[in-house]
Amino acid sequence: MTFSRDDFPKDFLFGVATSAYQIEGHQFGGAGRSHWDDFAATPGNVVRGENGARACDHYHRMDEDLDILKAGNFDVYRFSTSWARVMPEGRGAVNAEGLDFYDRLVDGLLERGVKPAATLYHWELPSALQDMGGWRNRDIADWFADYTEVVMRRIGDRVWSAAPINEPWCVAWLSHFLGHHAPGLRDIRAATRAMHHVLLAHGRSIQAMRGLGMQNLGAVCNFEHAAPADGSEASGKAARLYDGIYNRWFLSAMFNKEYPAEVLEALLPHMPKGWEQDFEVIGAPVDWCGLNYYTRKLIAADDGSWPGLHEVDGPLPKTQMGWEIYPEGLEFFLNRTHEGYTRGLPLYVTENGMANADVLRAGEVHDPERSRYIEAHLAAVRRAIGAGVPVAGYYVWSLLDNYEWSLGYDKRFGLVHVDFQSLQRTPKASYHALARALAR
Repeated sequence: MTFSRDDFPKDFLFGVATSAYQIEGHQFGGAGRSHWDDFAATPGNVVRGENGARACDHYHRMDEDLDILKAGNFDVYRFSTSWARVMPEGRGAVNAEGLDFYDRLVDGLLERGVKPAATLYHWELPSALQDMGGWRNRDIADWFADYTEVVMRRIGDRVWSAAPINEPWCVAWLSHFLGHHAPGLRDIRAATRAMHHVLLAHGRSIQAMRGLGMQNLGAVCNFEHAAPADGSEASGKAARLYDGIYNRWFLSAMFNKEYPAEVLEALLPHMPKGWEQDFEVIGAPVDWCGLNYYTRKLIAADDGSWPGLHEVDGPLPKTQMGWEIYPEGLEFFLNRTHEGYTRGLPLYVTENGMANADVLRAGEVHDPERSRYIEAHLAAVRRAIGAGVPVAGYYVWSLLDNYEWSLGYDKRFGLVHVDFQSLQRTPKASYHALARALAR
């Protein structure tokens, strides 16, 4: 790494991120069944039918992982709590062992001088709530507020920051329209309801945390730079629509209390009754906004049903996921979010990183591709800061190689290599390079 802390504002924070189901080991500690367990158990949904039952066994190896985190000189650890671990049926009875686990996690971070940044939902819904309609059911906003209160009554006095829901586009569109993630639906009406209810749940969760006196609350959305695949008017229109669904729907609702007109026009027949009255809750004030960014997509029009578009393979170098490496997109979104939505609120890059075909040889993992990726995106962050955007931090995804959802254990995003048989942790070259760059 050619940068150091001195190249960023004095109070700029560096961190790493993980999520509960991807690392903890969902079979441990009294966690209830989640819709990801159900999705993975259905043939064809996940590579080799793999699930998060053991994952990285962070549940039992927490102290080892937190020591690795501290040794990397990171300021912030962004983690998620598991709804089904805390409330196995999603409502009602609380699993004391689950709350104890997150209590120990927060204390362990504070003991090591690392700021705990909590996310309440990273995609794994209790199966019992899915049986009741899940994100299609408006009542989920109140269920989620109740869950928020249970968790934050326990750890809310000690977390440094909190956000309700990670990447609402994935919760709603990817999972209910495209069907790639749990619950695996391909239904425009279900997707539309989820697109609205996930925002309503976000707002109710913010209200619940404010009611507990909590501060430093934020919203975390994911972004993909949508560029026309060619110079045609049709492709330009398709890219604009893709941008509306993916990048603007959630930000517009949270910060401008409206939906993008070109998306709403198509989804209006499927919107839940009384949706127009929900923006005061959806737009509950937050203290910061988090941006998760990985790639761009080239979009072309097609003659199929709405939204009438498809992705085109691009010419740029790609990660192991097949995603183009395009740091300029991060700079674009930092600028646009600041100017069009958050207007002065601190922005954090809450996820950025790459999957790479990392191999452990003689006790070491050399991953220069990841180091270059991180450096290029941090350069984009510095350009945005230079243009006056209040970017306050940058978190790498992910601390550990982990369960990569429908792709099983094949794709490695971690700064730390995990042998999924022995569970041995081996910090990669990129981890060591960051640790040197972030040394005080």
